[in-house]
Amino acid sequence: MDVNNVKSQMRKGMLEYCIMLLLHKEPAYASDIIQKLKEARLIVVEGTLYPLLTRLKNDDLLSYEWIESTQGPPRKYYRLTEKGEVFLGELEISWRELNETVDHIANS
Repeated sequence: MDVNNVKSQMRKGMLEYCIMLLLHKEPAYASDIIQKLKEARLIVVEGTLYPLLTRLKNDDLLSYEWIESTQGPPRKYYRLTEKGEVFLGELEISWRELNETVDHIANS
């Protein structure tokens, strides 16, 4: 078994949650999302992010608006929808439960 493969699968499993947490704080441009994930040591490339953002938008969890940029063409800023906020709340509960389970197993 390859530990890097397992780590990759774990990161993929929490990527959607992390993106939604970032967008809960404020609307963001895709490059800003990538930068914030990198700062948190969760490396994501555009080829991974854009399909995920599209899927979340198609599921009505995200919306976007075009905002003029001083550095080029308008930028698409993503934000959570009301449905996305509810979904994020459910993910937060699941995350806490999973954390408690892992902590219990690790410490027992």
